[in-house]
Amino acid sequence: MNLTLVLAFHKVAAAGSFTHAARMSGVSQPTLSGQVRVLEKTIGKRLFERTGRRVRLTSAGEALFAATARLADAIGGVERVLDGSQGQRVGVLRVSADSAVHVLPVLGQMKRQAGELNFSLRISNSAEVTAQVLNEEVDVGVMARAPHDARLSSAKIRQDRLVLLVAKRDSWASRKRIKLADFAGRDLVVRERGSITREVIEQQLEEAAIRPGQVFDVATREAVREAVAAGFGAGVVFASEAGNDARLATLAIQGGDLSVAEYAICRAERRRVPLIAQFFDAAARMAANNRWL
Repeated sequence: MNLTLVLAFHKVAAAGSFTHAARMSGVSQPTLSGQVRVLEKTIGKRLFERTGRRVRLTSAGEALFAATARLADAIGGVERVLDGSQGQRVGVLRVSADSAVHVLPVLGQMKRQAGELNFSLRISNSAEVTAQVLNEEVDVGVMARAPHDARLSSAKIRQDRLVLLVAKRDSWASRKRIKLADFAGRDLVVRERGSITREVIEQQLEEAAIRPGQVFDVATREAVREAVAAGFGAGVVFASEAGNDARLATLAIQGGDLSVAEYAICRAERRRVPLIAQFFDAAARMAANNRWL
């Protein structure tokens, strides 16, 4: 058995796409694709159904993924022992989040409680955050997607709602609210596919049979703000992310179910690791103190 090929399969299955898996593992996409093809040829079975940029596990792939999840857990445990720390690698909490706005206050609370804190932070979309946590590339994740994977432990830390950002020079800037129907023909700026913000607004527009104008997708919420300020269209963000940018106005959106939430997640078996447990405790305290829920 070639473990390199098996682990390549696991990375793609956990990430949900070859592109995301390659980005997170630091291996080129052609290399991962080639390794998976060799594995499929070796066992004589297809493991993925390819649809555009996404992949879906076949029945054989699902069975193998259940086994490789245990293998990845075991390898992760071995690596932690070899690194000399069963609980936390060199005291650094590795975090991935879909927005700095939702995670930095929690990290600040941890620092106030402990007096010091070492952490690294990645900004990714919800799909990537989930994959990074499952692959143990990070210790905790904060994202808008409600987790439905038995391997994950989670806690809701914020209840929120989508709002619209427009440039101050926009004709809508003097309004306090906008109807979902007003989106018809309107250019929009949204996060890339894989983000909950985009999924929610696109679902609501589709259900209401409303077609916006041109849709611009960008990689981060900070980029949404800049694109709106530059005049590319109206931007959709969480209310908690709207901020007080003098260039922008925030409008409530009427109609449709635009409620969203933020969740803290980690591997279930690692919930009691000291720094991870401290993160969840700090998140719960922040949520209570600030009435986020």
